[in-house]
Amino acid sequence: MSIETEQLNELHWLMEMLHTIDVGLVVLDRDYSIQIWNGFMENHSGLLPREVKGQILFDLFDEIPEDWFRRKAESVFLLKNKAFTIWEQRPYVFKFNNYRPITGTADFMYQNTTFIPLMSTTGQVSHLCLLVYDVTDNATHKKELEKVNADLAILSQTDGLTQLFNRNHWQHCLEAEFKRYARSQHSSSLVMLDIDHFKVVNDSYGHLVGDDVIRHLAKLIHEQVRETDVSGRYGGEEFVVLLADTGLDDAVTFAERLRKTVEQSVVIHNDIEIKYTISLGIAEIDPSFTTVSHWLEHVDDALYKSKQNGRNQVTVFKKP
Repeated sequence: MSIETEQLNELHWLMEMLHTIDVGLVVLDRDYSIQIWNGFMENHSGLLPREVKGQILFDLFDEIPEDWFRRKAESVFLLKNKAFTIWEQRPYVFKFNNYRPITGTADFMYQNTTFIPLMSTTGQVSHLCLLVYDVTDNATHKKELEKVNADLAILSQTDGLTQLFNRNHWQHCLEAEFKRYARSQHSSSLVMLDIDHFKVVNDSYGHLVGDDVIRHLAKLIHEQVRETDVSGRYGGEEFVVLLADTGLDDAVTFAERLRKTVEQSVVIHNDIEIKYTISLGIAEIDPSFTTVSHWLEHVDDALYKSKQNGRNQVTVFKKP
């Protein structure tokens, strides 16, 4: 076998490998005209090499931001160095469908892309090679893991029965608000509430009905609060609501509105209708409160007076 024949065979094998590798390979000239288009690109785009050869890249793929791509490519042409783009920065360069729609969860192929300068015999960069890698599996796995971690973080902050914040989380929020007040002096109010005669509900109808009543109250609280407020379960049938940047008058308005809403509502369990009321205490933050515990003690005192004075009412903590 002659040297020329061996070289032709090697070239043929090389071209065959480039055409069949499971990586996209595209070569562009200085005008961004497509010169090489391998089998990976053909399979995922549905365009044959003869259909794309000589075509301007941006004319065929309008999903590619031309300004961004040119900036990326021109740095490779000028600096003669590789450049990269990963799916976290830009999900794809070529918008190809995910070819495993049954087992995959992505609607499109996530891609990492390498920009490689190709030198001419004169040492100048005359062409640009793109290597397009399908990283859909890695991307979807990472996204699923992030979602699971986010869900776990939410679960760690949430009371299972009411879906409001649990005691550990809202106390952290309360401590953060207390520190914020020390810096900014922006007033906030704390509301504590309790279901009246809840033991009677449990004794008369059972704990399942009692849980329904607790969930019902949690739902009403959730509907009444703002996104900036923090509502949580203190324990049992007791709840707290931190009203950020809210003075005493507005806190009383909120508490009265919630009290009346509860008083007018009905919990239905099977064929049983249960009406209930709540008692509430309010304490606006004050410079005399030296710790978060003092704030909680004062709002608890206000709640106790509401219950002591007949229940189904709102009491405001007042300094002696």
